[in-house]
Amino acid sequence: MLGDATNWDEDAYRESLYKEREVQTRTVFRTAWAPSLSGCPESIVVASSDGSIASYSIASCISKLHSGYGNTKRQVHFILVSIYLKIWGCKLVLIVYVVPYSSLLAAEPHCFLQGHDGPTYDVKFFDAGDNTLLLSCGDDGHIRGWRWNECTDIEVPIYLQGSHIEPVMDLMNPQYKGPWGALSPIPENNAIATNAQSGSIFSAAGDSCAYCWDLESSKIKMVFKGHSDYLHCIVARNTVNQIITGSEDGTARIWDCKAGKCIQVIDPAKDNKKQKGNFSCVRCIALDASESWLACADGRSFSVWNLPASDFISRTLTRSSMQDMVFCDNQILGVGAEPLLTRFDIHGSILSEIQCAPQSAFSVAVHPSGVAAVGGYGGLVDVISQFGSHLCTFCCQYR
Repeated sequence: MLGDATNWDEDAYRESLYKEREVQTRTVFRTAWAPSLSGCPESIVVASSDGSIASYSIASCISKLHSGYGNTKRQVHFILVSIYLKIWGCKLVLIVYVVPYSSLLAAEPHCFLQGHDGPTYDVKFFDAGDNTLLLSCGDDGHIRGWRWNECTDIEVPIYLQGSHIEPVMDLMNPQYKGPWGALSPIPENNAIATNAQSGSIFSAAGDSCAYCWDLESSKIKMVFKGHSDYLHCIVARNTVNQIITGSEDGTARIWDCKAGKCIQVIDPAKDNKKQKGNFSCVRCIALDASESWLACADGRSFSVWNLPASDFISRTLTRSSMQDMVFCDNQILGVGAEPLLTRFDIHGSILSEIQCAPQSAFSVAVHPSGVAAVGGYGGLVDVISQFGSHLCTFCCQYR
């Protein structure tokens, strides 16, 4: 009978609203392609704002989309249209992007880990052959590692996973004593980098320091001090035993890992700081495969540097803040606070723009085959081929 509230469960209804809101506001902060013996993009690992780490089979997602399988509550049929005006020289050009999406799949992961209390900000693979580790870091100040083969071989149902696989490594940032013995809060880890040859893990922390951890002893080998504000990003330049960090203080710094000292300060916005109020942090950095070219994003622009020559190459203005970048051969792929994957050449000229599902994208990962994965707001991941076609788009779902 309509209007009968005899069996109404207020708590269950409230819980369903909370879960729906959590799914809608979940953010993918990092995507990373899992190692594959075939050389093809088989699975992707996703780090999310709810502290989770989950792996998804790309072949399974594509298969379900083509067969029309999916959670009907999550299935959406729509066409995205974006119109942009650009000025090239003296010409005003109207560019219209029309990207059809047949369905938005609510994908269930193969493996699910509850990695951190608070958001998980980064995931990386530490290549150690059969003992390859899946590493993560987050807002709780921990760096945790799991054996990847245990994650791929797990046979426990997804609803029983979470803490089922124990981490084999758990590192925690140090606390410092203040007046009367009071301990400082544990600083968060915003990004990690690795050097498999030296057995080192590097972290970009919220206390303005970068840390070098020894994997074997699980102890800090070195602390890199010099930034005046918290660190957003870090990359390892392993061929010359260096790391590069980007900070809220507006600079990127190159560090010698033997001496633990800063050997170069890169200030991308130095000229712009002459204008009052125009100050931006270094949100993300990218290093090419040769470790000779560095891209730094600060606010609505990014700059490219030649490291061996210590030369500034180019500076490019962007419509929105760049939130992640990666080199792909001699090109740069970038995502940010708009639903676009943009491909630039080394001088900053736009080569292509592809519409993406996340309205704000926080991560782009490129597989050696050229396939890119873009993750962002709404728990969405968009998998795009090297030719610009959308292989699949899915919403991370596991609860």
